[in-house]
Amino acid sequence: MSEHSKFLEPITRENAAVVLVDHQVGLLSGVRDIPVGELKHNVVAMARAAIVLGVPLVVTTTAADSMWGPTTPELVEALPAGHKIIDRSTVNAWHDDRVREAIEAAGRRKLIFAGVSLEVCAALPAIAATAAGYDAYVAVDASGTFSRTKREAGLLRMQQAGVIVSDYATLLVEALADNGLPEAGASYAALDMPFAVLVGQISAAYQA
Repeated sequence: MSEHSKFLEPITRENAAVVLVDHQVGLLSGVRDIPVGELKHNVVAMARAAIVLGVPLVVTTTAADSMWGPTTPELVEALPAGHKIIDRSTVNAWHDDRVREAIEAAGRRKLIFAGVSLEVCAALPAIAATAAGYDAYVAVDASGTFSRTKREAGLLRMQQAGVIVSDYATLLVEALADNGLPEAGASYAALDMPFAVLVGQISAAYQA
């Protein structure tokens, strides 16, 4: 694959995995670049859509017991029963062997990251994954940070490193690929985009 073809190759259900990094209550309390309610909604929607589509999901925390608290309850509730959340001490999730091995075990080359904070929890493992030969994406609206400056700096650093920046819904809709599939309705319901819900309600009304 050429250096730039990763920007052109589509995300599919067969080539992608989702990595959710440190959406913890302590970190969420400091988010200032996106409303916390919107951020939690987007993260949960991303996880639910990944599950509907059969896209592997890796979820992590850092120092959950000593510093940053547990994963937000809304995300825990959205995960399949018994889904393991990997708690680590490393700042960069990629540097934890268990996290990296879970990602490698998924066998996917396109990794969709989201995290709190954007410029550390999402950006650092995405940059490390890019260096390791993966195609790394970051869903910026399923990530958050503590100031506008940190957000802008994180976005610039990722783009300079070749990380592909997008939003949570676009990445999962691209993986869906076909609105005619039986699971399309469940995928859009999981993503919970207001306009899509409205379109579905209009469609249902016409079919009634």
